[in-house]
Amino acid sequence: MAIRKSNRLPLQTTALKQIVKRCSSFGKTSSTTLPEDVPKGHFAIYIGENRSRYIIPISWLGHPEFQSLLQRAEEEFGFNHDMGLTLPCDEHVFLSLTATIR
Repeated sequence: MAIRKSNRLPLQTTALKQIVKRCSSFGKTSSTTLPEDVPKGHFAIYIGENRSRYIIPISWLGHPEFQSLLQRAEEEFGFNHDMGLTLPCDEHVFLSLTATIR
């Protein structure tokens, strides 16, 4: 019995591509309006109830703990809104996570 491989991208990969496209400067041209404080290869996210803003590298999208936060964000907020990428965690939890990723 043969197992057929699907050519469809996993849901997680598709969601990550949407995030990168909507929230980052990666691949943008100069005619696109972007915040000047977001360097190429980074994107802005908002953390916690106070929506503290952080600029993080796109490379963090591949980190398993960060992907877990993204999955929670998608379940709670979805990715199709205009309020920026908001992660549903306390700021001190996010800062602890960033310390382990760096």
